[in-house]
Amino acid sequence: MKEFDLIVVGSGAGLSVAGRARQKEMKVALIENGPLGGTCLNKGCIPSKILIHPAEVMRMVQDARRIGVNADIVSMDFDLAMRRMWDLVLPDREGIAEGIKQDPGLTLYHTTGTFVGPFTMQVDDEIIKAPRVVIACGVRSHIPKVPGLEENGYLLSETVFDIKVLPKSLIILGGGYKAIEFGHFFSAFGTKVTIVGHNASLLPREEPEVSDLMLLKSREHIDVHVNKDVTEVKRVPEGKMVIFKDRTTNDFGAATAEEILVTTGVVSNTDTLGLALTGVKLDDKGYVVINEFLETSQPGIWAIGDVIGRTMFRHTANYHVDLVWKNMFSKNKTPIDEHAVPHAVFGHPEVASVGMTQEDAKRKGITFFVGRANYLDCAMGYAMDEQDGFVKVIVEASTYKILGASIIGPHASMLIQSIVYLMNSGDQTFIPLANSQTIHPALSEVVVRAFGNLMDPEHKHDHG
Repeated sequence: MKEFDLIVVGSGAGLSVAGRARQKEMKVALIENGPLGGTCLNKGCIPSKILIHPAEVMRMVQDARRIGVNADIVSMDFDLAMRRMWDLVLPDREGIAEGIKQDPGLTLYHTTGTFVGPFTMQVDDEIIKAPRVVIACGVRSHIPKVPGLEENGYLLSETVFDIKVLPKSLIILGGGYKAIEFGHFFSAFGTKVTIVGHNASLLPREEPEVSDLMLLKSREHIDVHVNKDVTEVKRVPEGKMVIFKDRTTNDFGAATAEEILVTTGVVSNTDTLGLALTGVKLDDKGYVVINEFLETSQPGIWAIGDVIGRTMFRHTANYHVDLVWKNMFSKNKTPIDEHAVPHAVFGHPEVASVGMTQEDAKRKGITFFVGRANYLDCAMGYAMDEQDGFVKVIVEASTYKILGASIIGPHASMLIQSIVYLMNSGDQTFIPLANSQTIHPALSEVVVRAFGNLMDPEHKHDHG
């Protein structure tokens, strides 16, 4: 049996925990059964954004005709976009491997490990043990049980970056952020894209107005079917046919494409770990149950990142790293704070949100004000001829504490950040923003205007 000071399962955010431990001269075992660097580096945030950026530039050029810039797209270089993506991902992955190799106190087990006791794992032919364990093994794509899907083949977010040839046509199953982002990329590069979503809207967890606008704008470039159940996939002379049924009318429809991309959610990777022998409790979906300090039901075993089943973002996992490291060694533990977790969807248009939606606040029985401003309400929004974008904010009525915000339109992910900072500062109100000078005419004025337009959502009284 090999003994370590710490076992870390997963090399995404888990690698950061391992790095912290090595700075303290702890002997660390790192277990990873996939590419080093985890989801974000290899099959998530980073490669997808490298591909999406040229798609966004292409759409901006098209949209620029509205403001007097009559440019044409000569061609889209798919091979260059893919090469640029791999030129970042592969050296980073190789750099991680080389760094691990050079560190005598960090042992990599590039395989699947299984727990044989609370702090003991079997890794291939070895048994390893440590008094502290961090589970950061993440999630993988959920594959729906649709007749004919397995037989006819499909892509996942884990495999789509490996394609060598741009498909002429693509059906995307799902209506969440992956469907939006991949739909944006492929449609801009010339693929005929069809989205078939189960929910009645795209991005169903966003504010309804955001979801409605995303559906409207997506249909300018993509054939979108929502509120559909996929009933069968079959091979036809033209390619792969997806048959679906409307969940309201029960009417059937079909779409045919060269390839299918499945983006119907994720499942936990804990099923490979043998956690039943550890005392670590899982919820009914297989995600690790944690307390407010990120510790599992087995003291000394911690969990971070996607495997806890909520706020599945790399920036959140990075926050978990800081928190778990503090709590692992401190008597005065710090509880997790999830009141202001931001996220963005890099579609066309871009979407960003933080905190509660209006429905969340209503369900919690909070008395609140709602503020809204359109991009066109500020000079820069007009200059851009941004006809549809808007900012919506939710503020507690009695305290002016910011409860949440949603933005859809250009630069949404950057505009939301000032609200995130306010939600984590002082008394968490928007008063510092109201007391600050805002550059004119900058797009950030639309955020200020949203807070200036606060109204009682029931009685429409202005509280700005």
